Amino acid sequence: MDAVKAERYANILPMEELNTPEKRLLPFTIYNNLRTTTPVRYDESRGCWDVFRYEDVHRILKDPATFSSVRKLAERDTILTMDPPRHTQMRALVNKAFTPKVVNDLAPHIASITQELLDAVASKGQMDTVHDLAVPLPVIVIAELLGVPPKDRHLFKEWSDILVKGPDVNTDEAFRQVMMEKAQAMKELNAYFAVILEERRQKPQEDLISLLLEAEVEGQKLTDEELLGFCILLLAAGNETTTNLITNAVRWLTEDQELQKQLQEQPELIPSFVEEVLRYYPPIQAIGRVVMQDVEIQGIPIKAGQQVVSWVAAANRDDNKFPDPDRFIVDRKPNAHLSFGFGTHFCLGAPLARLEGQVVLSHLLQRFHDIEFVSGSELQYIQSPFVFGVKQYPVRFRSVK
Repeated sequence: MDAVKAERYANILPMEELNTPEKRLLPFTIYNNLRTTTPVRYDESRGCWDVFRYEDVHRILKDPATFSSVRKLAERDTILTMDPPRHTQMRALVNKAFTPKVVNDLAPHIASITQELLDAVASKGQMDTVHDLAVPLPVIVIAELLGVPPKDRHLFKEWSDILVKGPDVNTDEAFRQVMMEKAQAMKELNAYFAVILEERRQKPQEDLISLLLEAEVEGQKLTDEELLGFCILLLAAGNETTTNLITNAVRWLTEDQELQKQLQEQPELIPSFVEEVLRYYPPIQAIGRVVMQDVEIQGIPIKAGQQVVSWVAAANRDDNKFPDPDRFIVDRKPNAHLSFGFGTHFCLGAPLARLEGQVVLSHLLQRFHDIEFVSGSELQYIQSPFVFGVKQYPVRFRSVK
């Protein structure tokens, strides 16, 4: 393996099997095939192991001692790129801001933002799901929680898009170009949050940044590096996945008109609908880890230092775990999908993402009927192998008073 490949974060490199826009827009047949034929395989071009079965992905995610989240490429450590015990201490700080009570208390405000966004498009009879609804809602919510101005949301979206971006082709030049874009976005984000941190030091407010400034771990305040890492992670993680959850949910509603009608008649099914969207069209498709000690998966030896990519999108359709996995079952129980990860790195914002998804869909289905994709519109996939979503999703609808 050459030096450039050895430094690559395999999670952002596209696999050769997904070599057309059509396959990137709907990759699940390919994941099913890989899970069946090569459940654990080494990809020479990306310099990593790919794992596709539920039991193996589950095992990797619950064992941070063997499969580490630490990344040499990371500009700074965040809770995403830490292992216990430091990860546990840092996560406990932010958990205070995401307790079940805090999250549930946000429901009326999320409903109010949703209504405003729907008001803006109701009379037009059409909208772009991404631009008009799925992007602004989570960005406004996370911006308000952090204590940053929601008016800057176009900047947040641009920055977070770049942070999840991967090269479209697996070449050194494409990789370098993406890494330069990421470095520039991080520089701009650092400068942006440095100003806000200084403002909060002078004048604390009731927001997450003020809470983090006050917080201590083992008697020590967080460093500026740690504070900036938290802010950037929460901003990007707080909007990107929820945007794709909402868009993917609307996408499925347009693909199954009967289900759309059923949910309008039985809104109590919306929470389980959201869970099945997470399983069936997961916003995050893959999670990367680094092996800390020689290990075997399915009898195949993997050496310390090698990268392993766990394909959540394939695990979520493993028929050893989910009966009839390629069928969308709105009230599927149990539904132990891995779309929020598992174990110590289980997504911190999962309760908030679920709540946002449920609130948005209940209001959308109440107010708009006969939601359908605007045929002839060209879909563009998000340029990131570990994200499943589209850049725009235009729909028409009938507005109900």
